[in-house]
Amino acid sequence: MIKPAITLFAPLLLATLLSCLVAPVSPSYATDQVPPQTSAPAQHRITVTDISGRQVSLNVPVHRMLLGEGRQLYLVASLESKDPLSFLAGWKNDLIEADPATYAQYLAKFPKLADLPTFGGKESGLIDLESAIVQKPDVVLLNLETQRATAETAYIEKLASLGIPVLYIDFRHQPLKNTEPTIRLLGEIMGRESRADEIIAFRKKALAQVTDVIAQKKPARPNVFVERIGGYTDDCCLTFGNENFGRYVEIAGGHNIGGDFLPGTFGQLNPEQVIATDPDQVIVTSANWQAYVPGGHWIPLGPGADMKEAEKKLEWFTTRKAYSGTKALKTRSFHGIWHQFYNSPYEFIAIQQIAKWLHPDLFANLDPDETFREYHRLFLPIDYKPGYSVSLTH
Repeated sequence: MIKPAITLFAPLLLATLLSCLVAPVSPSYATDQVPPQTSAPAQHRITVTDISGRQVSLNVPVHRMLLGEGRQLYLVASLESKDPLSFLAGWKNDLIEADPATYAQYLAKFPKLADLPTFGGKESGLIDLESAIVQKPDVVLLNLETQRATAETAYIEKLASLGIPVLYIDFRHQPLKNTEPTIRLLGEIMGRESRADEIIAFRKKALAQVTDVIAQKKPARPNVFVERIGGYTDDCCLTFGNENFGRYVEIAGGHNIGGDFLPGTFGQLNPEQVIATDPDQVIVTSANWQAYVPGGHWIPLGPGADMKEAEKKLEWFTTRKAYSGTKALKTRSFHGIWHQFYNSPYEFIAIQQIAKWLHPDLFANLDPDETFREYHRLFLPIDYKPGYSVSLTH
């Protein structure tokens, strides 16, 4: 049972936790994973700038990162594919629940992943302070949207008093702006700078395969409605503003309807608004959310997904009131895409796929599956399995 976040940090508790922090560590999973002192690279102290603009001093290369979101593993494993667990002290359980197929792949490759300390909580929430301290991390990685929660609880200050630094990273709120500096930041603290450069170069090349064509050909932009977290809730109509998948649509040569109404990254339109905009195409972001909504309308996309089942689940979205009489419904231009592209270093794959849907003639030779397969081959410890997108139009 995970204890609630601490709001009052009593001196006695602080002293107790501090003594735990400096006491010898008994044999455990964590000590099994940390390289012996004699073989570990010597640490030195540097100051880095995180995604929020904070300057933070810490000892590098780090060996024990506490992941404030489990899906941060996507990048950690890209930077260190041989033994990503050697960098981990604990993580949130969201990857286990929100991306079970990927978790299964990593678990098969690294069985000791099952022993990694795991914490629950919402995306914008924090690992409770006691648990964070007990893990003795070199650094805590938090998503940018946790800033309000950290301010309200003085979370960063309390960890700093024990010599535990916190870094903000971001794949979600402004991914096209913040993913590259996030990759560089983790590359620097993990001692994987060259690897970070290689990942960034790969991403830039993959994005250019879309942006160069759009800039040259300047095609007409179809109206696109992106239904966010399709099947996670039956509410309509959750979508994206001018960031994240909304921005992906614009880069891929479309017009994101949500951007006409929503000033931020996330928001919701009513069905009448969607009908009035008459989308040419509908893109549903979804995934296997059996852990959250058993038997829901979600589309079980992800590595190794059953495409017949995914297409069947996508069909349900054509029955929603919001799409009645729209061009998208008349042409059956409905697509499903893996929701985790909204919160990972892989958004370039989503952009390539959307470009093929919106402009099939311009991107007939572009193969997002092959791009992602090559990324796996070069950077990840797991094999590529298709299953990240589905469409009613073939």
